[in-house]
Order: sequence, then C-alpha cells, then structure tokens
Amino acid sequence: MIFPLLWMFSTSFKTPWEIYDVNILPQSFQLSNYEHLLKNTGFLRWLWVSSVVVICTTASVLVFDSLVGYTLAKLQFRGKNIIFMAILATLMVPTEMLIIPWYIMSVDMGLRDTYLGIMFPGMITAFGIFLTKQFYEGVPNDLLDAARIDGLNEVGVYARIALPQVKPALSALIIFNFLGNWNAYLWPLIVAQSPHMRTIPVGISFFSNEVTTAWHLIMTASSCAIVPVLVVFVIFQKHIIKGVQLSGLKG
Repeated sequence: MIFPLLWMFSTSFKTPWEIYDVNILPQSFQLSNYEHLLKNTGFLRWLWVSSVVVICTTASVLVFDSLVGYTLAKLQFRGKNIIFMAILATLMVPTEMLIIPWYIMSVDMGLRDTYLGIMFPGMITAFGIFLTKQFYEGVPNDLLDAARIDGLNEVGVYARIALPQVKPALSALIIFNFLGNWNAYLWPLIVAQSPHMRTIPVGISFFSNEVTTAWHLIMTASSCAIVPVLVVFVIFQKHIIKGVQLSGLKG
C-alpha cells in the first residue's frame, strides 16, 4: 500500500531519464519539477478552487446536516418519519443518475462555471443527516427539557446543549466530507467549463493529457494534490478511525 506513494513522491524529485530506474531514491533530488508545476501550470489556481469548495461545503454540511438531524430526532411533527425515509431513499440513487438534473438546475439558475455551481450538490447530504439523527437520539430528552425550562429557545437548545453532545459524529462528518469533495472529479468536470474554475482532480487530469509522457511532472502534480489529504489524515487519524466505527455501529 505504501510503495506506490513512495514511488510517486520519489519520482517527483527525479529527472525524466531516472523515472524507470529501479531505485526508489533519486540520484539527486531535483526541485525543478515543482518549480515547473507552480510557474507553468494553473496548479495554484486549482488549489484555491478546491480549497474554497471543500471549506464551504464542509461548513454547510456541518450546519445543515446537524440541524436537520436534530429536527428529525428531537422535534415532534406530522410526517417526520416519511420525510426521513424519503431522505434515506436518496442514498439508493446512483450519483450518475443525478448528474443531468443537477446540470439542468445549474443552467437554469445561472450557476454553471461558478463556485456555487460546483458546491451545491454537496452542501447537504443524506448520510450526514442520518448519522447526526442517530446520535441525537442518544441525547436524553430530559437534558433538553431542562434547558427549555431554564429559558433557552429551541435554537439555543440545539446550539448550546444538543450540538456539543454529538461531536464524534460531527468530526466524522467533517472528515468524510473533506475527503469526498477534495477527490470529486465527475461533477466539477461537467459544471466547470473554464480553466480557471478547475479543481485539483480536474486540473491534473487535463495536465496529464497535455504531458502524456512526462511522468515526473504528473507525479509531481499528484504529490502536491495528495499532501493536504495526508495532513488531514495524520492530524485527525483518531477521529477518522472512530468515525468509521461510529458510523458502522451506532444505531
């Protein structure tokens, strides 16, 4: 599992004639590949677009998924079970079947080739609603009622009492959303038609087509793209493992 990553990072420091060398370490570390990537491609622009999309969608998912999950778990109103089942039903629909409706919506709303156009399919997720709802159901109703008696309105109960109780679920949701949106390819490829709106996966795809045999440059771009993911994994490793366990076991 680790060998391909080592080979990728090593190749990013190699000269073109060293690529097929069986040695993992290059004869001499070259930074010219990174200099070429930053100066002669739109990588920094791709990085900016991906960062904006990931940050905004993650913040949106954190707010809306937790809010809907709280509403379905702790508030009583007619039809909430039907609404919840309808939300869960969307998990059974393949993403490929949603591409055309999404594209028609983006065109009708003037969102094509914009940040919001890239982001809007992932700004609220059925999985996040399901995950947070299951955790909210484990929060005692007596705790929430005590807060209401003390004078907190429903927004205060949600934000100050219920939300801190589901931090493990929120951590898992943030991480999964970050990884999913950072690696998203199909939808950004379709909706972002101008070069300056390409995300990192789309930008690297076009770049690799332009330099089909320059593997040292392709590996350099791929290495730069994977660094943020590795950083997130190293920092939040415990949360990722716990999130997988909780999303699979919590019921």
